[in-house]
Order: sequence, then structure tokens, then C-alpha cells
Amino acid sequence: MGGQAFTQLMPLVKAVTDCIDHETSAPYCLYGHSMGALISFEVARELFRRHRAGLRHLFVSGRRAPQWPRKERKTFDLPRDRFLDELKRLDGTPLEVLHDPQLMEVFIDVLRADFEVVETYKYNPGERLPCPITVYGGLQDEDVSVESCEAWRRQTSVVCKVRMFPGDHFFIRNPLGDFIAALRGDLLSAVPELHPESL
Repeated sequence: MGGQAFTQLMPLVKAVTDCIDHETSAPYCLYGHSMGALISFEVARELFRRHRAGLRHLFVSGRRAPQWPRKERKTFDLPRDRFLDELKRLDGTPLEVLHDPQLMEVFIDVLRADFEVVETYKYNPGERLPCPITVYGGLQDEDVSVESCEAWRRQTSVVCKVRMFPGDHFFIRNPLGDFIAALRGDLLSAVPELHPESL
């Protein structure tokens, strides 16, 4: 999937789903954080539309339910300085990258493309997923409320579990939040065939 960065979600979803189709026949789960959660959700939908077996569980974090209304303004097409200010505000890009003009020259178009993927996404209602969903959220995440995490329940016909942790949008990096331990335990519960030492 090399080459030019994707700027729309569904072509990216189809490319990822094609790779999964060709690479695995074993039981598996999908996990994604923030933009990755949106990609994983739409990949799961595409897999089931293709009647592919194997997906046991969808795990998402740092992302409101896809049907939840988006209120933020678009930022992917902001002038360079304002776009960099937005990256700093979100605190997801290492400062070493933000403060290095040569690195930013390499990464800024890719970052803009990622933002465009998310900010131009339009949710289309469809059948609920036939697999369980587990949602992880940050209690201090200003952009992803507890209510928007709970709204993921509408996307599955079976069980949806919501687990909240201390921290902001990047609570997954909080060493005191026990997120990694929780995710590991949930993965082992979803796919008992996995060996604990492999996680």
C-alpha cells in the first residue's frame, strides 16, 4: 500500500481489507486508536459485507461512535502555521518532529492526508456488526466524551463494553492507567487460542 497517502477513508478501507483477505485465515481481532478506530470499524463492516469469517472482536479507543455528530471545524487545509498550531494543541506529534523543519517537510503532507481522511468521513447507516465491540476512552479527553463512547453500543448486535481510563486523548500512553494490561486481558478473552506470552 505504498505510494501517495490516502485522503479518503473508503479507498483506504478497501485496501486494508484486501490485505486481510489475502494474509490471514486464523481468528483475529481489530484494534485502532482515534483515526485507527474509524478505519478498524469500517474495515470490520467491509469484512462482514464480503462474508469473511475470522473477525472475533473489534477494539477501539480514543474515538467517538461513528454516528456521533462532528462539531469541530476542518483543519487539514489550514495554512501551514495554523496547521502546526493544531498539531501542537492535539499533543500527538513528538515535539522533536514539530520543531525540526526538515522532518516536518517530510511529514506534513502525510499528516494533512490523515486529517483529511477523518474530517471528510461521512457515516452511512448499515447493519450492526455481528461481533462484540470494546471501547476504551480517556476520562479527560475533551473531544471524546463518555457519552460518545457509550454510543458505540448502537454499532453491534451483540455485546459492547466501555472502559474509561485516566488521561486525555492519548491516555493509552499513560503508564499509570493500566490500559495495556486491560487490552491484553481483553484480547486473550476474545481469542483464547492466543498464547499470553505472544502479547
